Amino acid sequence: MKKAAVTGGGGFIGQAIVRRLLKHNVEPVVIGRSRYPEIDALEVETRNGDIRDPDFLRTAFRDCDTVFHVAGKAGIWGKWTDFHTTNVIGTENVIAACQANNIARLIHTSTPSVIFDRIGISGANENIPYAKSYLCHYAHTKAIAEQRVRAANHNGLRTCAIRPHLVWGPGDNHLIPRLVALSKAGKLRRVGNGQNLVDITYIDNAAQAHLLAAKNLENSGSAAGKAYFISQGDPVYLWEWVNLLLRRLGAPVVTRRISYRHAYWTGALLEKVYNLLNKEEEPPMTRFLAEQLAKSHWFTLERAERDLGYTPEISQQEGLQRTIEWLKSGRMQ
Repeated sequence: MKKAAVTGGGGFIGQAIVRRLLKHNVEPVVIGRSRYPEIDALEVETRNGDIRDPDFLRTAFRDCDTVFHVAGKAGIWGKWTDFHTTNVIGTENVIAACQANNIARLIHTSTPSVIFDRIGISGANENIPYAKSYLCHYAHTKAIAEQRVRAANHNGLRTCAIRPHLVWGPGDNHLIPRLVALSKAGKLRRVGNGQNLVDITYIDNAAQAHLLAAKNLENSGSAAGKAYFISQGDPVYLWEWVNLLLRRLGAPVVTRRISYRHAYWTGALLEKVYNLLNKEEEPPMTRFLAEQLAKSHWFTLERAERDLGYTPEISQQEGLQRTIEWLKSGRMQ
């Protein structure tokens, strides 16, 4: 691997992959719709355009031998068309551009949400099937996209999917800032009985897994066509972990509670109301969010350990300390 394109390279995970590529003497090329000051500061080339434009991608991928497809539309609310055109059509365009440029390796950033089927998950491996139905367009379209990527694997193009769970750490512009803001506003509630175990993934470990996948595809290829759960390998009680973070930051901890059943049906009602009113902003609760906050979802890392040689480089304790220092430095937007 000498030169790698990173779609969504200006985002949280994308930037971490770019920095890791530089450390491994691989030339990164960021594919994105904007300019990114952090990327410019690294003196990394940015090729501006939209992954929904197949002609742009065919040009943008020229002279690269590897593609990390990180770009996508995230979120638990929005129109099907918006998610589908970015996550599905955009991914199909990425695959076609890889094939047109004879690119050897495609590593796709997926999500464990592709297999969430309204039940708690404890210690599952990658043999767990895709969900039969989905509670949000994000999970549904990411499942379709992942399947497209895996199906595109062949002798000329080796592909695999990485499924990091709840990525956090310095540079996070969504998960942790949102938790802190809701806490300070007094709007954060514990959903369920608080006994749900979940996987979390420190940002550097998520990036590590992507490069390990690329290395495998470049050599033995045993990861080709497969998907991999990625995490710290040590699930946490979600609400204990949230309160630990808030306490370390001096923010109000979560003390108020709401039952899973109450949250689920409140979410169902709000979804109907927001759809009827054609509201674009995200409801404060949805059925998908209630499921995520109340149920266990953690996975074995056996396949990633065996095929990729993955073990988290950064422990939860060290990752938490780095994150606290970053948050207290005032660099969080």
